[in-house]
Amino acid sequence: MYIKSFLLPAIFAATVLAAATPKPFGCGTPEPSQDHIRISQKLAAQEKEFAASGNLSIAATINVDVYFHVVASSTAVSDGYVTASRPDKMLTDQLSVMNADYAPHGISFTLKGTDRTINSNWASDGSELAMKKALRKGTYRSLNLYFLKDLGSNLGYCYFPTSVKSGSNDFYYDGCSILSSSLPGGSTANYNLGGTVTHEVGHWFGLYHTFQGGCTGSGDSVSDTPAQASASSGCPTGRDSCPSQAGLDPIHNYMDYSYDACYEEFTAGQQTRMYSFFNTYRANA
Repeated sequence: MYIKSFLLPAIFAATVLAAATPKPFGCGTPEPSQDHIRISQKLAAQEKEFAASGNLSIAATINVDVYFHVVASSTAVSDGYVTASRPDKMLTDQLSVMNADYAPHGISFTLKGTDRTINSNWASDGSELAMKKALRKGTYRSLNLYFLKDLGSNLGYCYFPTSVKSGSNDFYYDGCSILSSSLPGGSTANYNLGGTVTHEVGHWFGLYHTFQGGCTGSGDSVSDTPAQASASSGCPTGRDSCPSQAGLDPIHNYMDYSYDACYEEFTAGQQTRMYSFFNTYRANA
């Protein structure tokens, strides 16, 4: 009895602590295939060649049509239903965050429509293809964001641009699924300023994680993002996980796993890569 009574408070304390522990950043975007990495490396070589010749323009702009899809298990905000006065402001604020984060790079987003669906299976990231076939709008250059109640261990995931045929499964899969509580003002601690969307949309534009490939090889195939052994957590100023390589870890980069409040930038090289992928695969869709 003594042992049992001693253990119960400890178990209760551990349970409370686990419930209070903030959710870590989790990105479910699939690892880039070797074919896609080769495409990125080819674009990197072209970008270097164009820059050397003076033909690479950084003055171009991109405007992306955006469709918001709210998918919840009920009409309660706790079940992912983003509507009414304050929650609707969360969507407006999310669009503002997207435009603010990408504006320095000549990229803007125009909301073309918002729809809301009650489906408990879809809201928990079930039957992804069926959901997207029912809800997706626009062409391959249109960005579809699906705000879901539950993504398991992830805050979001997206798909890299590549050659797809309109109406194919790959066409429908395109877009980003986002945990609705990561919207600005949401309940996910440390990740409720809208940075999850900025991160995932970076993948939609073709960017890899800054820690892609670790300390060796071509990394994320962008020359001005310092090598990084692994994802950051929080905002570890001064972190240097690849001491044999130049530069500190890019903890403020949107393509790391830092807290939203730590996010600040894309690099010039990442900007060029976004344009390369967009102009190659999306612009004329």
